[in-house]
Amino acid sequence: MNFTYVDNSNVYAEGCRASAIAKKMQGAETYIDAMNNKVVDRTWQIDYGHLHEFACGEKAEIGCAKLWGSPPPSDSFWKMVGRKGFEVKTYEKNFAGKEKKVDVAIAHQITKDAYTGKINKGTDEITLVAGDKDFCPVVDDLVENGFIVHVVFWDNVAPELKAACSKFTSLNPFLSYVGKAGA
Repeated sequence: MNFTYVDNSNVYAEGCRASAIAKKMQGAETYIDAMNNKVVDRTWQIDYGHLHEFACGEKAEIGCAKLWGSPPPSDSFWKMVGRKGFEVKTYEKNFAGKEKKVDVAIAHQITKDAYTGKINKGTDEITLVAGDKDFCPVVDDLVENGFIVHVVFWDNVAPELKAACSKFTSLNPFLSYVGKAGA
């Protein structure tokens, strides 16, 4: 069974950056260039149905598929994401417009699901769609305790997170499958 946890803003923001690099946009020759030059492809949009299928596995039995983020001005976006198969959890941004609570909420939910017996150690798979090294303590602990943790993210995943997980899959070769970019 697969249990999938997605950090929406993280996967979206870095998908926009990956698209800028794939399109060879000026100033985005590498991830470091794109980051330093603040170059992203804002025409790139996630296809949530394809992301769900890719991350959860099209044939796997799904234990859960949860996506966290901060609500945009309209909640119709989050309703659409829900129709694509994700259970949505949102947190308001702080006064500075920064997203808060999401990484901790994801880490808490994964830990809660794993250690209350919802996830079967050694047979079920935890899929984390995020690339932030803030997840390392949770992933380290889970893997150390016999859980299978699959990280799915872009090539610029934190090296520490990539090293900590049981398995890593890059989204970069699937950029046009999990999303679409305009001209």
